[in-house]
Amino acid sequence: MAAKSDGAAVAVEDDNPPRSLSEPGQATPAASATSNAAAAATARPRRGPPGGLAYTLLDCCWVLCALLVFFSDGATDLWLAADYYLRDDYWWFGLTLVFVVVPSAVVQVLSFRWFVYDYSELSGADGAAGAAGEATSDAASGTKDSDQRGAGAAAAAANATNATAVPASSCPSAATERGGRPRRCCTVCMWVFQTVLHALQLGQVWRYIHALYLGAQSRWHGDNSHHRFHWRLMFESADITMLRLLEAFLKSAPQLVLQLSIMIHGNAVLPLQGLSASASLVSLAWMIASYQKVLRDSRDDKLPMSYKAVIAQILWHLFTIGARTVAFALFASVFQLYFGIFIVSHWCIMTFWIIQGETDFCMSKWEEIIYNMVVGIIYIFCWFNVKEGPSRIRMTVYYTVTLAENVALTAAWYTYRGPHTSDSYALVVVCLVACSFALGTFFMLVYYCWLHPDGPVLGTNWGGCVDEGIVSASGVVGVIDACLTPSQGSQTDMVITSPPRTLPRTKDTGDMVPGEQERDRERDRDSCLPVFQVRPSPLSSPALLHRTSSSQEGPVIRIDLPRKRYPAWDAHFIDRRLRKTILLLETTSASSPRIQYRSSMMGSKEVLEYETTV
Repeated sequence: MAAKSDGAAVAVEDDNPPRSLSEPGQATPAASATSNAAAAATARPRRGPPGGLAYTLLDCCWVLCALLVFFSDGATDLWLAADYYLRDDYWWFGLTLVFVVVPSAVVQVLSFRWFVYDYSELSGADGAAGAAGEATSDAASGTKDSDQRGAGAAAAAANATNATAVPASSCPSAATERGGRPRRCCTVCMWVFQTVLHALQLGQVWRYIHALYLGAQSRWHGDNSHHRFHWRLMFESADITMLRLLEAFLKSAPQLVLQLSIMIHGNAVLPLQGLSASASLVSLAWMIASYQKVLRDSRDDKLPMSYKAVIAQILWHLFTIGARTVAFALFASVFQLYFGIFIVSHWCIMTFWIIQGETDFCMSKWEEIIYNMVVGIIYIFCWFNVKEGPSRIRMTVYYTVTLAENVALTAAWYTYRGPHTSDSYALVVVCLVACSFALGTFFMLVYYCWLHPDGPVLGTNWGGCVDEGIVSASGVVGVIDACLTPSQGSQTDMVITSPPRTLPRTKDTGDMVPGEQERDRERDRDSCLPVFQVRPSPLSSPALLHRTSSSQEGPVIRIDLPRKRYPAWDAHFIDRRLRKTILLLETTSASSPRIQYRSSMMGSKEVLEYETTV
């Protein structure tokens, strides 16, 4: 069956064999063998959902700590704003409150918009679950039957997908009627509940609690029903990290610079000011590391990030952002106007650099530009990888520029500081900036040298080219020149990075000397056209084997789009219509649906045929 998502065809195919190939009551030998094979497959132990890892106690503690960071950041800012008001510092009170209310309102609007899109069509699902189940079973046999039957399955699936949405925060199954439609009172209560929550600026809190609920449910139900919570938990975690990362750099980062500037300008530190600045700094570092962890967990072609690596990332960003914001605050306490010009100029340069890198995160061009502008704000404070491939050069350039800016800003403050600032105090502040940046660099090296999920990245060497003989179905032997690139990730199989821009064509150059033919053959073999890319990884890695050895049962959603490269989110995490299809099939099928993109559906011959037709 097929559906459409932003112009991309989405085919859903059930890999489970039909229970019977004949009329009811007439058991054929083929049907008996099929049922025996299905029973044997069911009896074998499963390793969990595709790409999914078991929900552990550490995951629960991580979410609880994230809630604590969220509440501490917001509560300390509001407490400090009230303290400014009581001290009659109305100017600082207004600025502190603005950096709390405005970013929170923006994030709540975005969160409520996602809820409306996910939940709006649930009340109109009149028997959609049954239609989806029927469409899925039709697609299982319609893929190899006549075109008419396949078209019927596609229409049924499209109707089922458009008729209902299975949201991440839907009502329990007990609140549904016999026809599959949720009760009207449950729908109204959910709308009122979500509206009140988002009006109280607690949309992220609900999403955190719902993620805890889904994780607890998947753990309590064991392996039998674990698949029914896998995609819901992954989608909820992705939404939380995206919202919190946006809020952190719209609220916590400006708040941190503001409070540090107030402390330096007043040459005094109030306890609440230090508490608010510390909470904002921890929130920034926490959300960057949490975002990277959830992004890696969402992709089955990447090894998951351990909590040791997450802690190293938190310390890395904690000290580098701390040094950066202190340098900003020092400069802003003396040159307010020039500080604004510096921030805008830095943002424009970083945004242009990101756009020039041709990122591939969003589904449309304008969304991609807006995303690049938001990442430009992040680049004001810290490094954020947005492009696939080796990032050493780009990271070195960024931190070199950052170090030069920190030195220039701190030196300008030290030279033109006010007379009330003593030399000893100024020297201590300068040493604080230098030591903080050095500690951040140290933890960055610790992460990449010992704790990176793909192994020690800084110690790897670029591999050469190897020739592999590939035998096709027709018995023709071909040679594929594959390039080893160990630093771009770890996979156990061959990954198609992109189809060749042009197919190789033979040139008629006349008769050639045998020696020249041999040299040309060696030169062509050494050119190593990167059509296929082999990413070697340790075969003894149990985590990658666990993620790649998923069960081959259940529906397969085939998306007619090339898969986005890491560090981008997959399309089914960005496009919420694809989410509806996945969650619908997760509810109606016996096992968790698997995702296949265009590049993973084509072999070497199919790539050439696709390039020829294009």
